[in-house]
Amino acid sequence: MGVPAFFRWLSRKYPSIVVHCVEEKAKEVNGVKVPVDCSKPNPNDVEFDNLYLDMNGIIHPCTHPENKPAPKNEDEMMVAIFEYIDRLFNIIRPRRLLYMAIDGVAPRAKMNQQRSRRFRASKEGMELVDEKKKVREEVLSKGGHLPSDEAKERFDSNCITPGTEFMDNLAQCLRYYVADRLNSDPGWKDLTVLLSDASVPGEGEHKIMDYIRRQRAQPNHDPNTRHCLCGADADLIMLGLATHEVSFTIIREEFKPNQPRPCPLCAQVGHELSECQGLPKEKQGEFDQFAAPSGSDTEFIFIRLPVLREYLEKELTMASLPFTFDFERSIDDWVFMCFFVGNDFLPHLPSLEIREGAIDRLVGIYKNVVHKTGGYLTENGFVNLERVQMIMTAVGEAEDNIFKRRREDDVSFRRRMKEKNKRMKTDAPSFIPGGQLAPQPLGQRSGGSKPQAVQSPRQTAYDMRVQNRTPSQNSSTNSDGSPVPLGMKRKNGDNEDDDDEPPDNIRLWEDGWKQRYYKRKFDVDATDETFRRKVVESYVEGLCWVLQYYYQGCASWKWFYPFHYAPFASDFTDIKDMPSTFEKGTLPFKPLEQLMGVFPAASGNFLPKTWRVLMEDPDSSIIDFYPDDFALDLNGKKYAWQGVALLPFVDERRLRAALEKVYPDLAADETRRNSLGSDVIFVGKQHKVFDFIAELQNGDAEGVEMPPELCHGIKGLLTLANDVIKPGKPVASPIPALNDIVENNACSILFKDPQFEDDYIFKATLIPTAVKLPKTLKPGDWEQSNSKQPWRPRLGFNPNRQQVHLDQSAFRTLGHVMSKERTQGVYSYTPPPSYQQAKNSRPPLMRAPPSLTVPLPILSIAGLRPQDSWRGPQPLFQQLIPQRNQGVEQQLAWNRIIQSQGGLFQQNTLRLGSGVPGYFQQRQDDRRGRQGFSGRPYPLPPDSGRFNWN
Repeated sequence: MGVPAFFRWLSRKYPSIVVHCVEEKAKEVNGVKVPVDCSKPNPNDVEFDNLYLDMNGIIHPCTHPENKPAPKNEDEMMVAIFEYIDRLFNIIRPRRLLYMAIDGVAPRAKMNQQRSRRFRASKEGMELVDEKKKVREEVLSKGGHLPSDEAKERFDSNCITPGTEFMDNLAQCLRYYVADRLNSDPGWKDLTVLLSDASVPGEGEHKIMDYIRRQRAQPNHDPNTRHCLCGADADLIMLGLATHEVSFTIIREEFKPNQPRPCPLCAQVGHELSECQGLPKEKQGEFDQFAAPSGSDTEFIFIRLPVLREYLEKELTMASLPFTFDFERSIDDWVFMCFFVGNDFLPHLPSLEIREGAIDRLVGIYKNVVHKTGGYLTENGFVNLERVQMIMTAVGEAEDNIFKRRREDDVSFRRRMKEKNKRMKTDAPSFIPGGQLAPQPLGQRSGGSKPQAVQSPRQTAYDMRVQNRTPSQNSSTNSDGSPVPLGMKRKNGDNEDDDDEPPDNIRLWEDGWKQRYYKRKFDVDATDETFRRKVVESYVEGLCWVLQYYYQGCASWKWFYPFHYAPFASDFTDIKDMPSTFEKGTLPFKPLEQLMGVFPAASGNFLPKTWRVLMEDPDSSIIDFYPDDFALDLNGKKYAWQGVALLPFVDERRLRAALEKVYPDLAADETRRNSLGSDVIFVGKQHKVFDFIAELQNGDAEGVEMPPELCHGIKGLLTLANDVIKPGKPVASPIPALNDIVENNACSILFKDPQFEDDYIFKATLIPTAVKLPKTLKPGDWEQSNSKQPWRPRLGFNPNRQQVHLDQSAFRTLGHVMSKERTQGVYSYTPPPSYQQAKNSRPPLMRAPPSLTVPLPILSIAGLRPQDSWRGPQPLFQQLIPQRNQGVEQQLAWNRIIQSQGGLFQQNTLRLGSGVPGYFQQRQDDRRGRQGFSGRPYPLPPDSGRFNWN
């Protein structure tokens, strides 16, 4: 899920990290779509080695998209996923490895968040169905027209969870997809493909990180490998930094806020479901040809972590340290401090909000106290709690001021929004001067007298200001002048638009906030030091667990934070002796066991029948794990998705005890889906390791090491399996609409990452032989607000990419289509005149009327341009102009554009009033060998090919 608002803050603070992707589109020839040849060089001017796909970020938008109609069935969903992967592959074009990782069984710390999200999704889905039915009946009763209500079962997105039939079918479809591309696409011929499906435990992004860590520890690893990771979660940025690879890029969809979503009932944009009236769609144009295309493909952007490292190096570099400065260690400390503002495993501290500059605050405190700590906060994923104590103490001292400032900002924001809403609801101006300054219609003064001079203008202006101030404009006070707590209604019962905020009983900006917080959130007194100590201890333990998860892998599959809320920073006292180690040898849940731990009873149809009874039977021993309804605490937030779902935590011992009774009821297919699997490696016939794997498939060897020299330095163990793809044997298509692979030249085999001892520590540092990339940032990039260098989107990785420009022929075309009446220099949208138009209305371009056909030298002498001859005959007195000192050159197209726009320079023309022709000034040669007028008030146009028309 990531960290909300983290990427928005990061991209605004460090804008140069974002690069827009260049995508080559497929062409259509004679109605046949020609695919893109991915074996050609990357259009982004960079060649990537490895592409990693966090598949859950692809599965969700393909199965239940928000901006276009959803697929009709499961087969269409699979095809949509194939097309999405093809599009990403076309942009990245990896040359060594494609790693597709689907979320498997997650650690227990993550399962609590998954449980909350799935309970919410089920509840919101059922509420949407009921609301659609209610609004539909209301609209039809009023004579509205709605599309036919197809009897289609609602797609439950909760099926995108390990252990379901949907995820098992997806794994089969992806195996077919990889085999098909290895046999047909030239861009895949030398590629190694790794598929880690939902049967392999671990989150998708962390399985990818674990693979990178283990390969980095091998002597055959190439330290200059160019990695690209696809995913929308903001925590991928921190995971990429934690690898300490010199070239790591993240690709994600470009987020465009405030995009209109279609109405779930009529599929039209512009209104919500509750506002639907069943009106027919309004045509944009006579044939609706100007309607915006629905479901258009989103654009992709790159996040360049090497550039982010440059930013952080400048920001985190500190002088006069009592120890040697190590930038890699400071990167790890920065990643650790980001955990305080939110992550998938711990709630963020109440006093730290990204939108309020919490990370900048932490960095400032870090740089102030690091001289006292005597070293860094972390090392290789392990936390020094004594040094963290100094950071938390400094944050705790500022907590009271943070809460008061937050309150002031909230009140100010509500007041501004109320004033804005009032202005939007009325057509009258917000202020009308009165008294002597009151406006009067022209010609309607009393008695027709002349306007009188204003007497005492300052006093009049003061009276108007006082009269305009009314007590009702202050939304933060009651009628008696007492302050209104945030989210509470005023005493006089006024129901203003901005007073519908939820009640806030904590009131962190008032004295006694800690007492109220612990009483309301934990149902204990703040004086209970033992309980507060327990909460802080669990939170500190969570910080250590998360950092080890990012740098060393899962420290414990069983650990989780047992509270819904976080403590205050001021509660972190004497934490240096708190435990930071975890039980070793823990094992993850099995897939069906995880379903029982995260699914609500409404999604029980994905479970075996006897297991489903445990979720629905009132006499079940674990029925309390599956409430029909639950409370949602907004916790000071505004939107429901930001709130805290108050669900009971699952007791693992009780759950396993209840499942022991129903395990014997599993069918063979359900038992297979409930087992843990392994990664699968695929290669094509042209790959160097193909023959090696093909020979293994014909033998019976187990756990054979793959030779890294044959597979781009990748090392691991290969194991045989019954359902692998073998060369020469056809591959059946799991989708009826797609053909079987009859002539198969690909093979697959089970793959396992290199194994290490349990106490092995992966080093969080640069590999010594790695070559750092050239610096990208320039001095102007450090300035956050540089008005002289306005921001422009950058395409691709090449800073010297030739930009689109206009040459002289383009200027001539613009001269044809520009309106001669315009004075602002804005181009007309009228297309260039076609040959047929020119044929019907005037002589063809470059040809003069027969009556005025003259040789080109004569045209030149006459001061005429050949390209202007289509304009028709000119008056005779304008055809020949007296010369002075030299002949007159043809007028530049640039000058013609300046003239058509009403430019600064006015050409000497004939003085029609006196009949005496005007004369040109003496021209002077410029540095390009051209001639221009002396005293010209605008610069000469640049050479063709160098001018960027903005």
